[in-house]
Amino acid sequence: MADLDITTLDTWMLREPTSRRGYCVLRLKTKSGLAGFGECGEVSVAEIEAAKRVVTGRAATSYEAVRIQLSGAPRAQAGINMATLDLVGKFTKAPVYHVLGGPTRHRVRALASLDGAADEDLVASLKARHSAGFRAFAVPLPPVSARNQGQAFAEAVSRRFDKLRAVAGDADFVLSGAISLTPGDAGRLAAAIERLHLQWFDEPCPLSNLSAVRKITDESATPLGFGRHIEQSGEVQDALREEVVDILRPDLARHGISQIRRMAALAETYYVAVAPHHEGGPIGTVAALHLAASLPNFFMQHIPIPSAEADRRMRAELTGGSVETVKDGFVALPTGPGLGIAVDEKALDKYKERA
Repeated sequence: MADLDITTLDTWMLREPTSRRGYCVLRLKTKSGLAGFGECGEVSVAEIEAAKRVVTGRAATSYEAVRIQLSGAPRAQAGINMATLDLVGKFTKAPVYHVLGGPTRHRVRALASLDGAADEDLVASLKARHSAGFRAFAVPLPPVSARNQGQAFAEAVSRRFDKLRAVAGDADFVLSGAISLTPGDAGRLAAAIERLHLQWFDEPCPLSNLSAVRKITDESATPLGFGRHIEQSGEVQDALREEVVDILRPDLARHGISQIRRMAALAETYYVAVAPHHEGGPIGTVAALHLAASLPNFFMQHIPIPSAEADRRMRAELTGGSVETVKDGFVALPTGPGLGIAVDEKALDKYKERA
């Protein structure tokens, strides 16, 4: 396996021109010249230097051992995990989901976030996303000005969804809480919106007090989604044991493929579905598709679709064409070896953020 020994780690810090969304692309090269790519959130120079010391001279097949050694640099670990799996897939001439024992499905259900604060802006965003092929949408809460939201707030949420359903009757919806409510407010709202039959209520409040969150699940039939801000697998196990999570939402840029697979295995024993969160770039999107294909209890994958044409053009250039094409609510799996994409290094250089 000497041909898979890693010799170099290179990085590109990227930022989309309009949205200013930032992410880091990593490239691992092996002794044989094979290149594997990954993506993570914005990462410090110190983390990258630490990662270089760990991976240099290691075989790409040692991705589990590398993951453990990089536990102190989680974002770098997430990107390196993708890149090592990309290398193994390319070496074996198989898609990453085959390396991981899949596929469990041949297409991936996609979720898009709606942009805007006012109902009219959200309706316009829904029309655009629906035309792009999406059939499931994450909708933000109305502005939360203070604690103890009353009946008027719940009615405003209901009216928002009534307007959206009038535009897209075939759509499914998620309510994004962005941890902006107290557990008490979240519980009252979850009970009030049961009639909406949402896919789930996402991150309605902090997960720090599991007993308080458990009261929400005891008193409402609205499913709750948590996990975007979880750091360790132990936190996932605590939330599952307390039965406060219906949809597990681990963050791809924070954990990478292998760690999320561990979390998903825990969730499966509690009959909890997994809908990974992803707010990064197109390489991360492709990695998310491979992850989804490998998970028996996968539900839905969030795919970031920029509103600005300049951002969409940049993302397409990075991967030699758009890899985020949605048809009738689903994205087809990549079929090539590794991640199944041809990363354009000239585009990486073009969009690299200058110090």
